[in-house]
Amino acid sequence: MSAPASEKNSGSHDSPGDTPVCSAKGCREPAVWVLAWNNPKLHTPERRKTWLACEEHREYLSRFLGMRDFLKDVVALDVWEGRADGAGRGGSAADR
Repeated sequence: MSAPASEKNSGSHDSPGDTPVCSAKGCREPAVWVLAWNNPKLHTPERRKTWLACEEHREYLSRFLGMRDFLKDVVALDVWEGRADGAGRGGSAADR
């Protein structure tokens, strides 16, 4: 199983009004899920990298990260963005 998307193309949205898209390779569907993950060999325990997922790819991307014990949380995108607004999660745009 190959990586679904590079971090460079991790389905982010950089400017207001941009629609976030799924991180699965080749998918351009709107994202509705955030998969928060962490590679313990590279990241501190509290750091969270994220992939975005559409309904179709949520399970596939979750399995991909889960098989490596990287998956930490799966949250609806609107809930995750609410956390970012109210909780001051910090981190760079590349982490989201």
